[in-house]
Amino acid sequence: MSAGGSGAAAEAIPQNNIIAFGVAGGLIGIYAAYFLVDIAGQYMSFIGALGAICGMIWGAAAVRRVASYGLGTGVPSIGMLALGMGVLAATFGLAVGGIAGPVLAVISAAIIGLMVGILANKVLKMGIPIMEVSMTEIATAGTITIVGLAVAMTGTFDFAVILEQVITTGYIAVIFIAGGLAILHPFNANLGPDEKQDRTLMCGLEKGAITMIIAGIVASVNEGASGALTILIGLALWYIGFSGYYDRVKRDAYDVVGSGLLPSKEELE
Repeated sequence: MSAGGSGAAAEAIPQNNIIAFGVAGGLIGIYAAYFLVDIAGQYMSFIGALGAICGMIWGAAAVRRVASYGLGTGVPSIGMLALGMGVLAATFGLAVGGIAGPVLAVISAAIIGLMVGILANKVLKMGIPIMEVSMTEIATAGTITIVGLAVAMTGTFDFAVILEQVITTGYIAVIFIAGGLAILHPFNANLGPDEKQDRTLMCGLEKGAITMIIAGIVASVNEGASGALTILIGLALWYIGFSGYYDRVKRDAYDVVGSGLLPSKEELE
């Protein structure tokens, strides 16, 4: 692995606040979508994607913390690991938990993540002080991402429906890739000596909004026109995230210039 940093990353927003945002926002979004779909209709499933975005931003912040200790090429791997642990925990929790399925999935993810963190530090000797805590966070954030997007696609976290409409159809692969990118890409895109927490997390919002749009497209296939609201809200959040990210890029860059057209072959000769 190439070096991505050498110690704890500076935090304007304390990580404990981001953890609370990810857990509370994620579970509230998942359960609100589940109950409101029954009360008001299928189009309320978009709230599940909002919960997933809370999980993705939390996951991006956790990746940022652990990767700042020296993970360079390992950043993409840790994002995929987050969703791998998340798939295991989410399917187990939803399969056996009933109405408590999302909570059981989160608890299972925390246990799996802690075990992976211990193995990484004690067996693989990675020597990162916050590895155990970060792996716990990343696994849990990945689980909230998976469950939230699955709810956005189907309007429920009933395991039989998730199995039929998300897992069997292969849409779980879409969740895995898009959700993993939203967790790993923000730090991967911004790492370096000028990396800033707010810029990285705004990138996480922008990538999370893209996953929401994708979930809306799948919801349109599964449930019809109700997915249109998820797509529209995702587009609005994407614009907010992209604009906010670009503003912070301009703020932190030494200069922003237009490169113009590439020179022609004749001009180069």
